[in-house]
Amino acid sequence: MRKKIFLGVLIAILLLPLWMWLAWLLTPNTKMVAAIVDKTAITREGQEHISLNWILNHERYSKTSNKPYQISEDYFGFHPLEDEKFKLKGLERFSSPQLNQLSEDADMVYFTDTYGIYNNEWYLKGKEQKYGMLYGGLSDRDLELLSLMKQKNKLIITEFNTIGSPTNIQNRKRFEEMFGLEWSGWTARYFDNFDLDVNKELPAWLIESYKNAHDGKWPFKKAGIAFVHISGQVVILEDETHLDNPMPFIHSTSYGQENLGLPTQIKYPFWFDIMVLDRTINNEVASYKISTNKNGVEELKKNGIPTEFPAVTKNKGDKYKFYYFSGDFCDNPIGITSSYFKGISFFKGFFYNEDNPIERASFFWKFYRPMLTNILENYSNGEK
Repeated sequence: MRKKIFLGVLIAILLLPLWMWLAWLLTPNTKMVAAIVDKTAITREGQEHISLNWILNHERYSKTSNKPYQISEDYFGFHPLEDEKFKLKGLERFSSPQLNQLSEDADMVYFTDTYGIYNNEWYLKGKEQKYGMLYGGLSDRDLELLSLMKQKNKLIITEFNTIGSPTNIQNRKRFEEMFGLEWSGWTARYFDNFDLDVNKELPAWLIESYKNAHDGKWPFKKAGIAFVHISGQVVILEDETHLDNPMPFIHSTSYGQENLGLPTQIKYPFWFDIMVLDRTINNEVASYKISTNKNGVEELKKNGIPTEFPAVTKNKGDKYKFYYFSGDFCDNPIGITSSYFKGISFFKGFFYNEDNPIERASFFWKFYRPMLTNILENYSNGEK
């Protein structure tokens, strides 16, 4: 008898992925037309928008009544091909009437990345290295669509680097005035080790910029946070020297926890930007907090950097629906395959190891996935 029970349980466990896939397959589609903008898709895997596609697929949102979104095709921006060839399928090719039609057809627009592609990272086979931008930045046409979507009370989601470099200052200001928030000029990231002999992943430009301003010195050996200004200035906060805890944490408001399923707090070890809100227009749904000691407070104050600043911004009122994510939230180390299994989030603990300070999968499962899932669900249910 026990043997039969054990065998039955074993078969059920082995068949569980099949049942989860069938449950996903039998879930009806919901049509939601998403205008996805990604100008930094250097491969067809679409790393900069994969998290969004994961959620669209998992929740059965489709671009038509029955056609799902394809990571390699269904976005506006840079489309890589073979042998260093590419196609530019951005909004820049649209006329004003075409943009107006797109704003009628689309339920939402999501700018996942406008940083773009640079010649020296795309053309790798030539003997002479090329420099300069190949494609990128928030364009006039991008802003035109954003304005139309705002006028028509459609869902607008933007995130880190939408208005950072290489967007020109005129278009940055237009965006800031349109949505009531301002970029401070600072971006930042946690690094688990600043020792140049140990961490070979530290960006060469970051080290060079700091050394150029400090007589060639780089005195850092521990973990910490690097702050980079658009002017090229670099500020380093190091564990113990400036920080009680080198890891940036995102703290959620009660609104974020109750309405978007956010955790009370979560680490964030990747790139983020420091935004300044017009609080008559926007609210913070979540905020970053930097655990500085006395030296760290003084260093940040000296450079005009706050210790607490927005992580997720949402506009007030119901005239339009706007979110800004102050981080590279849509770029997470996940695979699209897991999105085909209903209930996969119950097993999310198998996909990451939180003992590793630089892992980012937990951010997707605990923060980004519930947040975006709830935003889309609330919007599709008529919460404008």
